[in-house]
Amino acid sequence: MGINTFFQKLVPKDKKFFPMFEAQADLIVQAIDKLGEIFKTSDEEARLAVHKNIKDLENQGDEVAHDVFNELDKSFITPFDREDIHHLTSTLDDVLDFINGTSQRIRLYKLRDFPAEFGQFSNLLARGAKEIRNATRELHNLKKPEKIVEACIRINDMENQADDLYHQVISDLFENEKDAIELIKKKEVLQTLERAADRMEDVADVLKTIMIKIA
Repeated sequence: MGINTFFQKLVPKDKKFFPMFEAQADLIVQAIDKLGEIFKTSDEEARLAVHKNIKDLENQGDEVAHDVFNELDKSFITPFDREDIHHLTSTLDDVLDFINGTSQRIRLYKLRDFPAEFGQFSNLLARGAKEIRNATRELHNLKKPEKIVEACIRINDMENQADDLYHQVISDLFENEKDAIELIKKKEVLQTLERAADRMEDVADVLKTIMIKIA
């Protein structure tokens, strides 16, 4: 046993990070739920309010990430590797950024109607967001990682379904959308949704790395 490992077993590990990871996950769940509302309503005022809500949630996420990085600088003992804390925080923040990016593109491009599959994509992301929240709530219990493993498997499955849906919708857009400008706008929104799914899978990958190191 190395001396660092010996001292880590003697000194209580800092638990301040776990509530912040959970806060990031909660913000992701709220933001993707709000994004789903955009695809369900044609009321422009309601949509503008939702765009603002999502932007506010993204700003809150930036503050939480900033708090994690500040705490990381001050902490001598951390619950797992500092590099993994930084990576997990960054990938969680990236998910929120891409959800907000989707919302802002819809607002800036003044999109009014969407294929039904956009709502399906948002539902897939909502599933992934809930699994991220489930996983972060179990981080304090890494010696029993079964629930985190199950959540990661479901996130990976979600991303695979999202990837299939992305290619299907892209194909449909090129076949059916006759307005070239609308095609470009919708394609960019869809690509941002797909990147959000990719970042959710990145979160799962970071969680798996953490579990391997702790095991």
